[in-house]
Amino acid sequence: MADRFKEFTEFRQKMNERILEEDNKVMKRFFSIDTLTYQPGALDVKTKEMLGLVASMVLRCDDCVSYHVNKCKEAGVSREEMFEVFSVGLVVGGSIVIPHLRRAVAFLDELENMK
Repeated sequence: MADRFKEFTEFRQKMNERILEEDNKVMKRFFSIDTLTYQPGALDVKTKEMLGLVASMVLRCDDCVSYHVNKCKEAGVSREEMFEVFSVGLVVGGSIVIPHLRRAVAFLDELENMK
């Protein structure tokens, strides 16, 4: 798992840096808005990351699901809370979310086994 996690995070960081090297204001502003969205505000970071995870599951983006599973763990989301978040994503998204749920649980298990 360490290799999968390392590969995922290194590729994400490398490509984000590469994309932001370009002189494209739309992309730079979108990335900035994304970063600002997950800052503490009326909602804390933990809640925002859980919302991001549900949205990612419903939109069926495995990279986003993996990212938010990791960010949820960093924000202190417990395993029990994580499965409630997965439940919301499943109910909102329907059975088409099940393959993404499987990968999310596998990623969570692997993250927990790294520590």
